[in-house]
Amino acid sequence: MGRNKKNNLLVLANLLELPDDIVLDLPRMTMLGNKQLLVENHKGIIEYSTVLVRIKLSQGTLIIHGEQLSLGNLQQEQILVEGIIKLVQYDL
Repeated sequence: MGRNKKNNLLVLANLLELPDDIVLDLPRMTMLGNKQLLVENHKGIIEYSTVLVRIKLSQGTLIIHGEQLSLGNLQQEQILVEGIIKLVQYDL
């Protein structure tokens, strides 16, 4: 997305009092300790195992390393990763 278009969308979001993540198609991540990670506004699962989960985002990839990882609450717009989360990496 071009810088000018992004700035215009941010101005519009502020005028309409909309959250930036909705207007700019950004992911929202909520982590509860090292046990759960909720990823909203994702684009799909790239790779999944009990030690690694890769999730496609609108801009880049989210990489989660851990132990006993499992996917719960799998929906079109959100994924819940559960287990022992050791590392969360955002790769552009």
